[in-house]
Amino acid sequence: MRNTFLSIITLALLVTACNSKPKGYTINGTLTGEIADSTAVYLKKSDESNRLVEVDTALITNGTFVFEGQQDFPEMHYIFVDKLRGYAATVLENGDIEITAHIDSLGFAKAVGTPQNEFLYDFQKKSREASNQAMNIQKDMRTASGNRDTVLINSLKEELDELRGEYEAFEIDYIKSNPNALISALLIDRAINTRTSTTEELQALYDALSPEIKETGAAKKIIQLLDERKKHEENSKNTDIGAIAPDFSAPSPSGELLALNDVKGKATLIDFWAAWCRPCRAENPNVVKVYHKYKEKGLSIIGVSLDKTEEAWKKAIADDGLEWHHVSNIAYFDDAIAKLYNVDAIPATFLLDDKGVIVAKNLRGPALEARISEMLN
Repeated sequence: MRNTFLSIITLALLVTACNSKPKGYTINGTLTGEIADSTAVYLKKSDESNRLVEVDTALITNGTFVFEGQQDFPEMHYIFVDKLRGYAATVLENGDIEITAHIDSLGFAKAVGTPQNEFLYDFQKKSREASNQAMNIQKDMRTASGNRDTVLINSLKEELDELRGEYEAFEIDYIKSNPNALISALLIDRAINTRTSTTEELQALYDALSPEIKETGAAKKIIQLLDERKKHEENSKNTDIGAIAPDFSAPSPSGELLALNDVKGKATLIDFWAAWCRPCRAENPNVVKVYHKYKEKGLSIIGVSLDKTEEAWKKAIADDGLEWHHVSNIAYFDDAIAKLYNVDAIPATFLLDDKGVIVAKNLRGPALEARISEMLN
C-alpha cells in the first residue's frame, strides 16, 4: 500500500513537471577567442518593415553574456557583438537557451536547449551541407571559366541547377516533416516570396502547421501574404488579354472624379506612368504622336499616374504635352488602380477595343502605333 501511494505521488510530480512551462527565457552565451570584457552584445529582431530593431543589450564578462526576459511566442532573433562581423541566429522562446560561437564565425553559432532552437540547429546543419556543395561547384566554375572550358562550365551549371532543385525539395520535405517548428513557417514565408510553389501547395503547407506555430507572428504573416497572393492571381485573371478591363475612378488634375467608363473610345489606352519614371517620360513623345494621329479616329487615352506629389504629376503633364485624360491618387505603388491591374513596374499599358476588352498589353514604340492603326483604320 505504501509503495502504491509513493508511486502515485511520483507520477503526479512527473506530470506536473512535464506540463509546467517556463515563465521566461535565459540566453547563456559563450564566445571563444580573444574578446575584451564589457564588449556590448545586442539582441535584435526584424520589425514589420524588415528592419532590425534592438530588443536588449548585455556586456561580455570572461567571454560570456546573458539575456533574460519573457517571450509570448517563439520568434527569430539575432545576436550581434560590437565590432565583430556577422551575427548568430536564435529562436527566442521561454526556457534556457545555450549559445556557443567563435568570435570569427558568429554565423556558425550553435543555439540549443529549447525545442525551437533544436529544430533550427538541425535545419542549419542539413542546409549547410547543400551550401558547401554549391560553394564547391561555384569554385570549380570559376576555375573552368579561367581555363575557358565551356564544356565543363555547362556541365557544372547543370549540376548547380540540379542541386537547387534538390534543395527546394529538401525545404518542402522539412516543412512537411516538422509542423511544430518555427523554421517551417519561415520557410513557407520564403517560398511565397520566391514563388517556387503554387498558392494551393503553400496553403496546404500552412494548414498542416501545428496550432502552436499558427499562433506565432511568422505564421500570421503567411496568412497575410497568401491573401495578397490570391488577390494578385484573381486580378491577373481580370486583366488578362481577352478580359473586360475593370472599371476604376480617381481624381483628375482638376480634382473631379473621372472613371475609365467615362472616357472609352473605339480604342482606349490605359497608360500607367509617373513623372519620376524615366522610361515613361522617354516613351511619352511617341504616345503624343500616336494620340494626335488617331484621336479623331476614336483613340482615347487615360493616364494613371503613380506619382508621389501632385505638383510633380501636373508639371510632367504640362512639360510633356500630354493632352489626354489623367487620373491619380498620388499613392505611388500603393495606388488602388495599380493593384487592381497588378501593376508593380512602369511603364505599363493596357489597350482596349470598343467593347472594353483588353486586346494587348505593354506595347511601346512602333508596336503601339501598328496595333492602334490596325484597330482604327
